[in-house]
Amino acid sequence: MAHDAPRPPGVTSTPKAAGIVKTWSRPGKPVLPDLDAAFALLGLTDGATLSFHHHLRNGDAVMVAVIDAAAWAGLRGLHVAASSVFAVHAPLVAHIESGVIGSLCTNFLSGPVAGAVSRGALKTPVVLRTHGGRARAIARGALTIDAAFVAAPSADAMGNISGTIGPRACGVLGYPQCDATHARRVVAVTDTLVDYPAQDIQIAQDRVDMVALVPSLGDAAGILSGTTRPSDRPEDLAIADLAARVIAASGLLVEGFSLQNGAGGTSLATAAALGRIMTARGVTGSFASGGITGFHVDMLEAGLFRALLDVQCFDHRAIASFHGDPRHQAMSASMYANPHQRGAVVDRLDAVVLGAAEVDLDFNVNVTTRADGIIMGGSGGHADTAAGAKLAIVTTKLTAAGFPKLVDRVGTLTTPGATIDVVVTDAGIAVNPARAELADRLHAAGLAPVPIAELHRLALSRAERLPQPPRSETVVALSEYRDGTVTDVIRQV
Repeated sequence: MAHDAPRPPGVTSTPKAAGIVKTWSRPGKPVLPDLDAAFALLGLTDGATLSFHHHLRNGDAVMVAVIDAAAWAGLRGLHVAASSVFAVHAPLVAHIESGVIGSLCTNFLSGPVAGAVSRGALKTPVVLRTHGGRARAIARGALTIDAAFVAAPSADAMGNISGTIGPRACGVLGYPQCDATHARRVVAVTDTLVDYPAQDIQIAQDRVDMVALVPSLGDAAGILSGTTRPSDRPEDLAIADLAARVIAASGLLVEGFSLQNGAGGTSLATAAALGRIMTARGVTGSFASGGITGFHVDMLEAGLFRALLDVQCFDHRAIASFHGDPRHQAMSASMYANPHQRGAVVDRLDAVVLGAAEVDLDFNVNVTTRADGIIMGGSGGHADTAAGAKLAIVTTKLTAAGFPKLVDRVGTLTTPGATIDVVVTDAGIAVNPARAELADRLHAAGLAPVPIAELHRLALSRAERLPQPPRSETVVALSEYRDGTVTDVIRQV
């Protein structure tokens, strides 16, 4: 049978098998000169949801630049769905006050935006999720994203994104993976356009709609914000040594042991102390996970762990390790901690070492608000890892800035006490009464745990002032658990 119709552009042969349809497309995607052009093409309307990831941490310039462009486009009442908000995002306060931003959800909220929210700048309460809870909400449709703006250290013209190439390299891109999969439109925002195909692709072209160029993603030094090495202060080292001994006595420190610890100085010092015990016992761990620092890389290279599972790199050494060592592997936020999707890495953890702003008599933990009620953080992976790990340890001093850190009731319930097993302080250890077997093991090891009420009494005796809870009835934020239930409300200060 003759084929008289002209072939479409790009089709060089006629499919011979019945039912096969050959498709074609133009050889590239829009590479736009700036964010204004991206908004012109996106066609967003008032109230749209825009999402952002936080791998550039306190060096990020993308979120503010995007909201500036949205304001220039005349959009109002936008919902900002950011995985974290830092001090560098202070210019967003003006956009809240002008009505460009109408609502916000995030996993971590700090800096001037947190202060503005705490004082009632938004009419709609902010939703504070866990890292796993955000992934769950996106995947299940509870959080629908109209446009995901992915800060791309480098990208090619088809939108393939790498986190390891470019002057603002940040390493693993674990948090925007869900956004890129489920958002209606995905914009790769980059200051480094590379030849096709990009190297070390982490988000591929089939999930990206357009590429927008910006002069700079931000300040590379800000990516490294926070503590990434073990503390050397004697009081922190004493707590760290005690926490490591708790793990050693728990019965979990055997071949194939898995660990997560935060990037704080005491948590990293705990990992260092535990590493010495592992070396003495000849134990090799299966993996360490979470946000990865150069210290974790040191443990990998020393043979203490066989692998690293990384959702976010915290320093240049971690970035270089991820780029060059196949044992150092990336994971998405969903793989890391989503409680409702085919299993999470947090559920494979033997032990996690966490910090706290406050701990109460029921072992509930607050990492969200200060003693004066101002928002200063949020769960991140705190509640996710506490729920998943076999042994969840919270390390804390009894007091800070004159306030007790062991309190009657936490100012904000971030992580339920039912998921916390041990609290380790500079005055001793308390074991959750539900973990009688663990308490017996610690007694047998000579660690002498005491009732948490005793630590609470000591904290009050050392404190110079007491927390002042907000008196307002106006709710400014909701602390949401990983499954979507609300653990607490935060009131206006």
